[in-house]
Amino acid sequence: MASNYKITYNVDMVFCIDCTGSMENIIEIVKNNALNFYQDVTSAMEKKHKHISQLRVRIVAFRDYLTDGKDAMLVTDFFKLPQETEEFEKTVRSLNADGGGDDAEDGLEALAYAIKSKWDTEGMKKRQVIVVWTDAPSHILGYGKESENYPNGMASDMKELSAWWGSVEHPGFMDNNAKRLLLFAPDAPDWNVISENWDGVLHFPSEAGKGLENLEYEEIINTISNSIV
Repeated sequence: MASNYKITYNVDMVFCIDCTGSMENIIEIVKNNALNFYQDVTSAMEKKHKHISQLRVRIVAFRDYLTDGKDAMLVTDFFKLPQETEEFEKTVRSLNADGGGDDAEDGLEALAYAIKSKWDTEGMKKRQVIVVWTDAPSHILGYGKESENYPNGMASDMKELSAWWGSVEHPGFMDNNAKRLLLFAPDAPDWNVISENWDGVLHFPSEAGKGLENLEYEEIINTISNSIV
């Protein structure tokens, strides 16, 4: 006999979205499904007898500091869903796929912003999920520091960023039992270092320059819900 017991979760998600020109297709997927996102994730969770008591979503949209200056990074606060769906949708719809300089972008800085989010620390069952969507390799950390818009206090290199992510022996800014990182990113050096050495990471390689056009929304939803276990 099936059990009616449901495990209840508080879930925080940060979407790091590459907003350069080649990402038009994935940005449109996010825009078109913003209103449905809460319902789709919660429905997928309910099928697994899991209940989200609180879902918060934050946006980190990134480009290239040297090329795009003040437009290189958009960082929002957390939106509570479904209560702040309208504000969340407005923010997502404001994103435009343009800019970017060379093939690589400042994705590691976006990931750093995400890791240092003001995560919810309440509840026995919580999940802290970062999702990175990009079709580009990343510059090394600090590549764009000559830009006047480059943030103070940024991780100086991959070693420091890895410490921010943390490990069982040396916790970082996230709850080691709650954290997950989903990389929809190319098979490229820095992303591979992360997927091969950090715990709690799922890497789904994208094809550079293709804008992730083959990535289905249902796959994103299923992957997110499967990662919340």
